[in-house]
Amino acid sequence: MTAAHQFNKADERGVPSLVWRAGQDRRFKMIQEAANPDQRLTKNSRALVDGCGIGMYVRALRQFTPYVFGLDIEPERVVDSYQHSPLVQVAAGEQLPYPSNYFDLVLSHEVIEHVADDALSVAEMARVLKTGGRAIIFCPNRLYPFETHGHYWRGKYHFGNTPLINYLPNPLRNQLAPHVRAYTTGALKKLIADLPVTVVAHTQIYPGYDNIVARQPALGRILRRITYTLEQTPLRLFGLSHLLVIEKK
Repeated sequence: MTAAHQFNKADERGVPSLVWRAGQDRRFKMIQEAANPDQRLTKNSRALVDGCGIGMYVRALRQFTPYVFGLDIEPERVVDSYQHSPLVQVAAGEQLPYPSNYFDLVLSHEVIEHVADDALSVAEMARVLKTGGRAIIFCPNRLYPFETHGHYWRGKYHFGNTPLINYLPNPLRNQLAPHVRAYTTGALKKLIADLPVTVVAHTQIYPGYDNIVARQPALGRILRRITYTLEQTPLRLFGLSHLLVIEKK
C-alpha cells in the first residue's frame, strides 16, 4: 500500500506506522517491559494487536510467539499485515471475534481514539484476556500541546499538528477535531472503572521525533534528551501519549 493511500483516511483512522524507526523501537521496548516482566510471554502465548494497521507490531511480537493475532477495520491494511502473520482479519474492536479468556496479551496502539465506541472496545479487550493477562494501551493525551491528527475548518480537513486545540472546552475542541478523541487521566479511569482489571502502570510519554531527527539530527537529539528526561518528572503529564497497562483480575 502506498503512503498516499494511507493518508486518504487519516482523519477517520489515523496513519499507521509505515516504517520502523527509533520511536517505534522505543515504544516496543516499553511493550516488552510491560508484557513480559517475568517471562509471562512464551512461545505458546497468544497475543492480539487490536488495530494492527499494516502489521508493524504484529511482526515485532512474533519474536516471542508465533500466535500473534491481529485485526483492523480497514481491509487494505489487513492485506499488508497478513504478510507478517496468517492470524489477522478484518474486524472491529467493539466486537472482537475471539472467545473470552483467550489472550495473554492485548496491544492497542493509538487506536481507541478512533473507534466508534471506546468504552465497548476496552471492555472487549478485558473480555478476551485471560486472568492475569495484560492489555497495553497507548492513546492521545489531552494535555499535549498539539493535536497530531489534524483538524477541520469550514468543513475541510487539514492534516498535521495543530497547537492548543485540546486545551479548548469540549464544545469548541470537538468542533475542530470531531474525528478523534484525546484523553485526560480521569477519562481513562472512567473507561476501566467497571471492568475486572487492575492498573499495573500508567504514565505519559513524549514523541520519538523521528521526522525531526531525519531533517535536523542535532535538534532532534536535543528534543529527545530534554523530553525523555521530563518523563521522569511531573512534566510527563504533558507528554504526547498515555501508556496504560491493565491486568485482568
